[in-house]
Amino acid sequence: MSVRLRLKRTGRRNRPFYRIGAFHHTTRRDGKPVEDLGWYDPLAKDTDKSFHLEEERAKYWLEQGAKPSETVRSFLKRRGIK
Repeated sequence: MSVRLRLKRTGRRNRPFYRIGAFHHTTRRDGKPVEDLGWYDPLAKDTDKSFHLEEERAKYWLEQGAKPSETVRSFLKRRGIK
């Protein structure tokens, strides 16, 4: 089972909000995740509070062989997770 850590878009028009999740590789962009890992708000005024990530679960999925998208990889790098 190939799992990817990526974003799922929610929110309304002109006000995006994303959920970070572990998805099966064939799941569509806004499909159901295997597990939700956090969220990302690109329009948040405070950049420190623009995203939340459950680090332990993200580490678990990376150990299981999940591949992060470029955006999620940058979030992991910001938290110090390789």
